[in-house]
Amino acid sequence: MSVPESAVPNLRTLTAHAPTTDDAAAVRPAATNEPARRGRSREELRMLAEQAARDLADATAEEALAWTARTFGDRWIVASNFQDAVLVDLAAKARPGVEVLFLETGYHFAETIGTRDAVASTYPVQIVNALPDRTVPEQDAAEGPRLFEREPDRCCFLRKVVPLRRTLSSYDAWVTGVRRVDAPTRANTPIVGWDERNGLVKVNPLAAWTDEDMDAYVAEHNVLVNPLVPAGYPSIGCAPCTAKPAPGADPRSGRWAGRAKTECGLHG
Repeated sequence: MSVPESAVPNLRTLTAHAPTTDDAAAVRPAATNEPARRGRSREELRMLAEQAARDLADATAEEALAWTARTFGDRWIVASNFQDAVLVDLAAKARPGVEVLFLETGYHFAETIGTRDAVASTYPVQIVNALPDRTVPEQDAAEGPRLFEREPDRCCFLRKVVPLRRTLSSYDAWVTGVRRVDAPTRANTPIVGWDERNGLVKVNPLAAWTDEDMDAYVAEHNVLVNPLVPAGYPSIGCAPCTAKPAPGADPRSGRWAGRAKTECGLHG
């Protein structure tokens, strides 16, 4: 499905700084200032994850998401970079109205923002924008300009990892689109696992999916796809750190091209 040129987003923003007129329509305080939504203790969640890792080792995406919706009610959130809406489509079918987390780094492609807004107006989901503590100009003033070039790990930490941790502190589980074929570092991704760093259950319904599986689902269900994908960007992150890979190259080779860095720190 092509992304509409205009869309009325169904968005709310998790922000640690005062919202500007450019922020999404509905704003709520950072997760650290909200009542805890977790329904189980850390140890209970760990045991649940360990059991589910065994029980759901070969589960389909639909089965994994049905288990997530049944087990956690409204205490789970889906993370998306809006490369496509495959995971969003599946999650919305498992639980209409599910929350979808977007890490609004301030550096995204316009096409990614457009895809996010189109998803918000097309699917029965609630987009949650998680913002860093500082705007890009504020970060430039505090850390120096173009931190993404000088210290990409620190830039990712400030603009992705910290907002993610803050947001996930209110949930029992999060759902990601990580797939084993994405990169060698993801080859052993389980369907369900324990996220020690963030202290909650991590569900990867698409872990076993191939690129062909993704393409087939998009075609069959007319799923929204970021227009950068058909333009030659198979892996999309922040605009300054994403390049178009050479033909036949590793799909993620365009991320932090020319550097040893291969992950932003969200998944290990």
